[in-house]
Amino acid sequence: MTPGEAMHALARRLWPLNRSLSGDGVRQTLAILSEYLPGLRVHEIPSGSACFDWTVPREWRVREAWVKNAAGEKVIDFAANNLHLMGYSTPVDAEMPLAELQAHLHSLPESPDAIPYVTSYYKERWGFCVSQRQRECLPPGNYRAHIDSELFAGSLSYGELRIPGETDREILLSTYVCHPSMANNELSGPCVVTWLARWLLEQPTRRYGYRILFLPETIGSICYLSRHLEELKARVAAGFVVSCVGDDRAYSYLPSRQGDSLADRVALHVLRHTDPAFQRYTFLDRGSDERQYCSPGVDLPVCSLMRSKYATYPEYHTSLDDLNLVTPAGLEGGYMALRRALECLEQDCIPRATTPCEPQLGKRGLYPTLSTRESGLQARDMMNLLAYADGHHSLLEIAEIIQAPMWTLVPLAGKLAEHGLLEIRRTEDKEKEKENSWKKT
Repeated sequence: MTPGEAMHALARRLWPLNRSLSGDGVRQTLAILSEYLPGLRVHEIPSGSACFDWTVPREWRVREAWVKNAAGEKVIDFAANNLHLMGYSTPVDAEMPLAELQAHLHSLPESPDAIPYVTSYYKERWGFCVSQRQRECLPPGNYRAHIDSELFAGSLSYGELRIPGETDREILLSTYVCHPSMANNELSGPCVVTWLARWLLEQPTRRYGYRILFLPETIGSICYLSRHLEELKARVAAGFVVSCVGDDRAYSYLPSRQGDSLADRVALHVLRHTDPAFQRYTFLDRGSDERQYCSPGVDLPVCSLMRSKYATYPEYHTSLDDLNLVTPAGLEGGYMALRRALECLEQDCIPRATTPCEPQLGKRGLYPTLSTRESGLQARDMMNLLAYADGHHSLLEIAEIIQAPMWTLVPLAGKLAEHGLLEIRRTEDKEKEKENSWKKT
């Protein structure tokens, strides 16, 4: 089974669960992810807890919800599709004419076959979501609306996995687990992050530590930041919000607020060589947890590397964002783009050539004796690498200058170092200096 197929299988397991800001659907999701990541710790933050300017809301639980017509037939049923119930709906059990029921129905005239995703987290109300076609087919008459739900003092759940590295510097990976059955906008992120974490755990050494978060969007990241801000500001060298990474259509990039962090530079480098036609957005297009991680006073070096960005594709926040839209190939593409970003972070270094002028590569067996297009490109990249290996440029910076993927330069730098033609030092001190300068701005 390929990584893409395995991630798609995990998405199918998670698909039926009714996730929201809080509740059993989130806990069940985290329990399944814990099977793949045994070190994942689940934390519970009590309702009413203060998180900066916010308060953790009450927990929501729903047992059943439906609408029946005058003949007692269920015409809308939460059990058939959990998007049919508006998120955080309060209890109701009442009969009413269609005209009164219509005020509690939500549909999308511009997308008549889609069930919309609608929530009311912070104002008590109830409602059902249906396709526009279904809504138009409801005949006049009396209906019974029934929602067996409760809002109570419970807790907000989130998962955290810490993977140690050789230094105390960290990479942050954050994804969310608060949407019901939607595939690209919800399940692609946790599935790809799970596979990234499994890959990281397989590595014999890691330069960076990794802080991996599975949170309810917005309130989850605010809650986490309110409890770990100073630690995060001291440790995080780069970070990525992982969302919408499972379709086949596009690659997208949304920058940090400052736009020039290490995470931004790595994400742009990877996408230029993965899909030169990728969609580039600005921070004004933000909509996920980069809003919190990059907010003034927080200013973490976090950006988003995605496939089709949230709120830009027609199936977004509807029942059409399903497991047909998200494919094994799409998931594997999103996974590989982010994995290459992590590989660039791990393998970046500052090379310095040890000989004046160009070294004689041929006598060391480093210059191809057979001229082909591939061997010519490799020789060109090796010579260009040496030309900029002045002890000041990092390997990532050199890769950008010579317009070569960094992952093709890593083995070349290794060969040159083995032959004593390069001295290599770590990038941590240089990046720390850049980050401090970036934060001051």
